[in-house]
Amino acid sequence: MTVSGVLIVVMAVLFACGVYAMLERSLTRVLIGFLLLGNAANLLLLIVMGEPGVAPFFGAAADPEDMSDPLPQALTLTAIVITFAVSAFLLALIYRSWQLGQADTVEDDEADRAVRERTADVDETMDEEIEIEDEDDDATTDFVGLDTSPITVLGPRDFAGLRDDAPVDRRRTEREDGDDA
Repeated sequence: MTVSGVLIVVMAVLFACGVYAMLERSLTRVLIGFLLLGNAANLLLLIVMGEPGVAPFFGAAADPEDMSDPLPQALTLTAIVITFAVSAFLLALIYRSWQLGQADTVEDDEADRAVRERTADVDETMDEEIEIEDEDDDATTDFVGLDTSPITVLGPRDFAGLRDDAPVDRRRTEREDGDDA
């Protein structure tokens, strides 16, 4: 049995409409686009599954070739659960956005406007700064040799009451064996 060409066209249209809807600023349209993408992914897995067969249980078919592949079925169930969870999250996000602003559109903030209005000179300056940072990648931290280092490693020598009896992956010496007795 071959896959129906109509099924492939429907899947492609669902993918295209889903991507187009997700590019909108309205959160409701983003949700609809995500649902379309989820259904298109399920159709893709249905197409990949191939020819239907006997349920893949022990003893259900005499020949294993007659059984259907259970992996696409499991992936489809997983895709359904993921689509449901993300849809629930998006619905909560839309509801909260509606409560706060009586609109479900995402507006530009000041940082978005600043990035849009940035000139090519500023972009080149930022690229030069990145090149300078890339040249000095030998150091693992910016605080090498400074008294203001944010990480201080403490040991038993720093505090008298600190006991370091955590297990280690090294052989015990005779002196350490004698301490335990």
